[in-house]
Amino acid sequence: MGKMGFDKVVKAHWFDVVTPFAFGMPTFDVVMVLTMTLVMIVVMIESTGMFLALSEMTGKKVGPSDLSAGLRTDGLGTVIGGLFNTFPYTSFSQNVGLVGVTGVKSRWVCVAAGAIMIVLGMLPKMAAMVESVPTFVLGGAGLVMFGMVAATGIRILANVDFKGSRNNLYIVAISIGAGMIPLVAPRWTQQMAHGLHPLLESGILLTSISAVLLNMYFNGSRADEGAAIEAAKAAEAH
Repeated sequence: MGKMGFDKVVKAHWFDVVTPFAFGMPTFDVVMVLTMTLVMIVVMIESTGMFLALSEMTGKKVGPSDLSAGLRTDGLGTVIGGLFNTFPYTSFSQNVGLVGVTGVKSRWVCVAAGAIMIVLGMLPKMAAMVESVPTFVLGGAGLVMFGMVAATGIRILANVDFKGSRNNLYIVAISIGAGMIPLVAPRWTQQMAHGLHPLLESGILLTSISAVLLNMYFNGSRADEGAAIEAAKAAEAH
């Protein structure tokens, strides 16, 4: 249909190796470190929700030790990603959606895919080929995958006690509403400090913070895994 261009594929090298710190040694800024710490805490909440969604799909129950192991893996991936000049690595909901779409639940498929991606990462022509795929093609696949994640989140929320505790309705409703603010009013932060924009423009961040704080206010800050899991479920459902 003439929507793909292969100019970058032709110009790309056949083989290349990614070297650590290609853009220079890291610098440390206190404000940015605190900002990234807050973002990573939210990412951990989101990842916990993904682990729980994956547990529902595979029928394998996960406990606190499993969740801790998964979050440690996310943290290690983030460190390795920073060393190799890329963005932080986290558990992506697209992959959870793929499990629901394909029905493939074996962890060894993920291991094999990881090995293949390491090899492909050394082939710039392949990266250029993937970049050439039109956005609307990726959007078509994403529509199914993200929809599957949303459906799983709804199924998880069905286990929440909404009848016995009216407060849980407030938690979910207000949290989802807060998360939609950046979508319906993209310029709502224009009168605020510029340093706060990366935080306030994230719907997931607003939803997670709202869910955690409201859960603590309405249900108490109990130091058990149940409270943390319910907050993670509410964040992931968004």
